[in-house]
Amino acid sequence: MRMAYDMYQEVILQHYRAPHNFGALEPADRTGEDSNPLCGDHISIRLRLDPGGQRIEQVRFEGDGCAISMASASMLTDALVGTSLDEAKRMTQDDVIARLGIPLSPVRVKCALTGFVALGRALHPELATATSHG
Repeated sequence: MRMAYDMYQEVILQHYRAPHNFGALEPADRTGEDSNPLCGDHISIRLRLDPGGQRIEQVRFEGDGCAISMASASMLTDALVGTSLDEAKRMTQDDVIARLGIPLSPVRVKCALTGFVALGRALHPELATATSHG
């Protein structure tokens, strides 16, 4: 059990040190962002859709934060490339947390979900002006 926990911690650190899909994406078809003031996390997610506007062709994120928020956003963006908007909208908080593979305290859950909330705002532009979840 301890070895699996250590393995997941190492994966989180790898995503934190060298996040996948990190950087600008211009132009983007959809953009969402969120902040977690409890930990100082801020994530902005940008999506580029296929010509039909139904599938995510590219995704990038920018921002800064703790290892959990950055690793979670990195893992989330990996999962999104090539998915349909409908598939992305069906993704749950539990899906995002499960990717991390370690138990999280309530404060760390907020860190892990900063990118997910940003994604929700990109997928549902009518929510883009909502306040942060922190």
